[in-house]
Amino acid sequence: MSQTPSNPRSASVSNTAPWDQDFLPPPPAWNGASRALLRDASDPWASGFEIDPEHDFSPNYIDTRAWFDRLDAASDLIRIEQFGVSPEGRPIYAVIASKDGATFDPAKPVVLAQAGIHPGEIDGKDAGMMLLRDIAFYGKDSLLDRVNLILIPILSVDGHERASAYSRPNQRGPRIQGWRNTGTNQNLNRDFMKLDQPEMRAVMGLIQKYHPSLYIDIHVTDGIDYQYDVTYGFNGENGGYSRSPAISAWLDGVLKPEMNAALEAQGHIPGELVFALDDRDPKAGLSDGGLGERYSNGWGSVAHTPTILIENHSLKPHEQRVLGTYVLLEEAMRLLADHGSDLTAAIAADRRLRPVEIPANFAQGAEPTSTRAFKGILYDTYDSPASGRSELRWLGREDPQMWQVPMFTSEPTLTLARPAAYWVPAYRTDIIERLRGHGVTMETLDAPRTVSVEMLRLEDPEVARATNEGHVAITVKTVTPERRDWTYAPGSVRVSTDQPLGDMVVLLLEPQSNESFFAWGMFAEVLNRVEYIEGYAIAPMAEQMLAADPTLKSEFEAKLAADPAFAADPDARLGWFYERTPFYDDRYRLYPVGREN
Repeated sequence: MSQTPSNPRSASVSNTAPWDQDFLPPPPAWNGASRALLRDASDPWASGFEIDPEHDFSPNYIDTRAWFDRLDAASDLIRIEQFGVSPEGRPIYAVIASKDGATFDPAKPVVLAQAGIHPGEIDGKDAGMMLLRDIAFYGKDSLLDRVNLILIPILSVDGHERASAYSRPNQRGPRIQGWRNTGTNQNLNRDFMKLDQPEMRAVMGLIQKYHPSLYIDIHVTDGIDYQYDVTYGFNGENGGYSRSPAISAWLDGVLKPEMNAALEAQGHIPGELVFALDDRDPKAGLSDGGLGERYSNGWGSVAHTPTILIENHSLKPHEQRVLGTYVLLEEAMRLLADHGSDLTAAIAADRRLRPVEIPANFAQGAEPTSTRAFKGILYDTYDSPASGRSELRWLGREDPQMWQVPMFTSEPTLTLARPAAYWVPAYRTDIIERLRGHGVTMETLDAPRTVSVEMLRLEDPEVARATNEGHVAITVKTVTPERRDWTYAPGSVRVSTDQPLGDMVVLLLEPQSNESFFAWGMFAEVLNRVEYIEGYAIAPMAEQMLAADPTLKSEFEAKLAADPAFAADPDARLGWFYERTPFYDDRYRLYPVGREN
């Protein structure tokens, strides 16, 4: 007789129970002017979000697609384009609004808005439905006179359909939410560089087809409570480091002030994207969250694609977040219509950059770089019988006093030199295809070629003890370059760094970069030793080496004197000699991607 395993959650929580958010802090009262954007539930083009009496609902994949299909059929301004298929077989599609027909006017800027990379954070889909509807039928078609809009309503379509009332406990609505990861349990907002997942590879194909002038990645936060309802950020904000300084200057100097003014005019409180150092001590400090290229904002900086990462505040009602997103998307279109030529020039300037040195592996600085004025929410603490400690409790009321909070920014911990090119061997078709997926250009050999390259010996590789995104990470701090004449087989590629994506190539192919394919564990085979030598063979060989080579003998004796643990380890001593014989595998820990200097 079989027995269904018990679920400890089911004793106190039922999947059929009504959604209850009593455990969340209360939200501050809000009645923004953007509520005028809502259509009445009786309107034939009202969205599922608008039809819901509480505006706390987001339609499922099938109903969303049916609504967009109806919009497509009814308006010449709207068309749907499938650009990928999910692991579970669902079409991934974009909704395109344009007056240009099937072929875009290349002079027009393109806004690409992406929703549902984390499907529980679905504000962008519901806002996009409303905006596209208003463009098609309610007088906002003039937005398309000088700008085209592409909306990805749901990127992680499989995660979107793993939906329940119990997906995101820290988020206020919608009542039913999708799951953060994909159907293969991957986080797409860690995949912008390694391109493991078909969803992300499909997005890269769409970007390379339409070359968006502005890429908007729409999320919802976790973390502390605060007054801001729409926060957003980009690499290089406030003059910080950016791999695309001209783009960042445009985002900082043009987009941000006009965007903030538009949001404030509609009753929203925009803020910069920051993260608390300690969720239990919210005034201890704020950080920029890192500038990693595995995230959309970091990828946009290295790809020279203007990218803003939206993080609507999770404790604000779904209605408030959706309407704030609508205002942001509409204003983005107006901004590009008015200032698109300046942004185009900034993109071109950044694509011409070829820095000799490339900062990498950004980490939070040890000391604050400034003090940030911050609109906080009142809180207190209480003794919790559940945790046995003092817990923070948000009170849902705006603090009338502006907080002054230390701000910590990210700093590089590594500087990489830019070689002329890299050589990737033919047998690493997976690496070559990932590079091609980014749009990297390369020369493919049709015949063997012997090249003088610099190979890297990995001196201290360390394998992680836990998995990360389906990989086992490997770090290496010390590498030793070795000059080799290496013969590359047909199908091998030479990847020049003299191209707009040259910085990305360096970050992906330098093993010390924490965004590299090596760091994700994709070259683990070079850490495997194949041949060994027995003690009865190496001991007499070592004795002969000592007798024949006074320099070697002196080096050995110095090692014994300097390292007592080595001196006391017979196997380590014999291994030291083995490494200095021609029998030792000279490809052990030799990274197979060559540098051309």
